[in-house]
Amino acid sequence: MHDTLPLLEITDFPPLQREKIDTLQVNLGYRCNQRCLHCHVNAGPTRTEMMSAETLAQIVPVLQARGIATLDLTGGAPELHTGFCQLVDDACAAGVRVMDRCNLTILSEPGQEELASFLASRRVEVVASLPCYSATNVDAQRGDGVFARSIAGLQQLNHLGYGHEGSGLLLNLVYNPQGPSLPPAQLALEADYRRELRSHFGVEFNQLFALTNMPINRFGSTLISRGQFSAYMTLLKENFCSANLQQVMCRSLVSVDWQGYLYDCDFNQQLGLPLPAPRPLHLRDLLTADLQGNDVCVGDHCYGCAAGQGSSCGGAL
Repeated sequence: MHDTLPLLEITDFPPLQREKIDTLQVNLGYRCNQRCLHCHVNAGPTRTEMMSAETLAQIVPVLQARGIATLDLTGGAPELHTGFCQLVDDACAAGVRVMDRCNLTILSEPGQEELASFLASRRVEVVASLPCYSATNVDAQRGDGVFARSIAGLQQLNHLGYGHEGSGLLLNLVYNPQGPSLPPAQLALEADYRRELRSHFGVEFNQLFALTNMPINRFGSTLISRGQFSAYMTLLKENFCSANLQQVMCRSLVSVDWQGYLYDCDFNQQLGLPLPAPRPLHLRDLLTADLQGNDVCVGDHCYGCAAGQGSSCGGAL
């Protein structure tokens, strides 16, 4: 796989400073039951990196020490970590909002038969990947049969109350473009998703998040192989919108890797770009340290979050 970091390190992206942390985004490991083309963490069934029990035990104390309101669990498939359910229980008991970034097909994996019911009973917010409402497009990006299993997962969540107005069980979907292009307008695309999923499958959801594909790791390497990397970077830079800088996720979110080390965002984590500090900072450092006012580590990939309508873990900015 091609290394994208040397193409991104030298940058003219504007400097950014951190605000108060409101979200702790924790990558529980890279093991996943899928292997998607756009995956910026290179997750897959053969990955073995998983967070240790010792590091896992530090998460809730950090949430409490820093008064962090949201725990955002990601991977890989975070649900494959053996400590996932206990972590969710502990965070909920501490009054923290918990989000699970779910690929939907995990709900039908052997041994995960009770997962959807568990998420509903703990009122976990589900952020589900569904890069298109077309079976052909989804299977091309994520593998044969993924679309059908994803729809089945959405129907299972709907049956439990997810996505229905007034239930309090939030089900948000995530869209990624098929290739080197910016996402279409989020609200218009959300209307298309709602119409198609409702009419063909009876599926309901709360919001659609449109995310820009980042020019790193598996997707970035594919761009290089196809001779499209430079053109994609030009597209991102030509569509830069300074207004997005006020809301980019790296200002109020801290990303934690499977070993417990801290990064400004999930993308910096995958590029190995740690928080600007004299030494690598670990989850345990947040028990006593406040990052507010610190500089954010930026690179050319940051244009992916600031281009067009903007892109963050919560969709368009």
